[in-house]
Amino acid sequence: MHKITAYLLLDEQAKQLVDQVHGTSTSLTFSEAAVLALLLSSPNAIFTKEALLEAGWPDRVVAPTSLTQCISTLRKKLEPYTEVQLKTIARRGYQLHVSEQSHVKMLAINDADAIRDAIVGVSAWTKFAGIALLCVILAIVWYVSDRHAMVKHLVKWHADKFISLNIGGTVGTAQMFYIGDEEHLHPSLWQKHLAPEGNLVDSIKHFSAFVATDGRNYSMAICPELEADACNGRGIINITALDAKPAGLNMAEFIPLSQEMEQRIRYNRIVLPTDSAAMGELLEHNYHADIYFPVAGELLVRNDLSMSLVYEGKNKGKFYSTSCITDQDCLTTPIKYTIRGEFEQYQTEISNLKVDVFHVKVQQKELTKPDEVSPSAMQFYREIRKHDIRDEDLFYYRIYQNEQTAVWIIPQMGQVVAWTQYSKIKL
Repeated sequence: MHKITAYLLLDEQAKQLVDQVHGTSTSLTFSEAAVLALLLSSPNAIFTKEALLEAGWPDRVVAPTSLTQCISTLRKKLEPYTEVQLKTIARRGYQLHVSEQSHVKMLAINDADAIRDAIVGVSAWTKFAGIALLCVILAIVWYVSDRHAMVKHLVKWHADKFISLNIGGTVGTAQMFYIGDEEHLHPSLWQKHLAPEGNLVDSIKHFSAFVATDGRNYSMAICPELEADACNGRGIINITALDAKPAGLNMAEFIPLSQEMEQRIRYNRIVLPTDSAAMGELLEHNYHADIYFPVAGELLVRNDLSMSLVYEGKNKGKFYSTSCITDQDCLTTPIKYTIRGEFEQYQTEISNLKVDVFHVKVQQKELTKPDEVSPSAMQFYREIRKHDIRDEDLFYYRIYQNEQTAVWIIPQMGQVVAWTQYSKIKL
């Protein structure tokens, strides 16, 4: 048995190459085995053609081409072993050279064998303890990971129900997102905040809608639309009730009032010209919504909300959000709250409905305190103040999007659903 490398042997008697790594063998002819054995007898030595012919074909006279063919075949059989080189030395003969790679490879094999022997040799208790320790480490890593935080927040939500809504005298179906028990999901918990005697609006013929509740407040996002057309962003209605007492919102009065408020007081909304040829290094995805909070006997309060995403990778980037809160008579000077941070986006599902979850790690918060706050807006100021002091991680859910709009569940005044207008800006 001749040793070619630390794991490759020549069995001259059986006339074959033996690969100890893969447990395979390669057959050789008598001449191939004899020529290789002679070359192995003195590695790196140069053997003449005559010496190799005598070894491979003893007591026979053959043409030099027989040796040439033999060397060519040997090279092919040694080809998988790149560290073994059968060299032609011009006008002198042939040389077998084995590089150091074979020793490195064998060391790796021996190390693997040693590790395997060590594992097999230890007691069952030691194995169990090692596996248990590994599981504990993996559990700790999972528990403190961002993805676990997202999953922990996500599992609270359900989206397996629909309810009927009467908006402006038109009845439609709304997809429901909810946290909590089913006993808190009766359609009346949303519908009761719209005054029946004022719920007649001729301009609403068809609509799409989403509703949400976190068990504390009830919000609805409505987009009036032409039949069979998707929401184009015009006439969107976002209403959130913060009190169990019916708000008594008169829809016939609310729609013109909301339009007047949006024209009179504009902070976060910006109207940009269409410019498909614009060039820029960054792309900002902007979402804008006007969210209204009716409370019985109080002034109507509006949250002018703008959110922006700037991607810095496939599923991560910068997050910006600005809220501006005022009341219908401008008694409250603007309560402005700005959040800046970094987001990680997850594509997942709620009750088999595809959603995008944005885990925002807040890096900067800025609250512009108002000069005066009306009683109607006071609870908003308290809530924003709590956010400013407390929140470090926020979760935003994008539950629907088309080319012009998107529907989000936003962590503000609880968990609020809002239909937003969507635009892209090249920076």
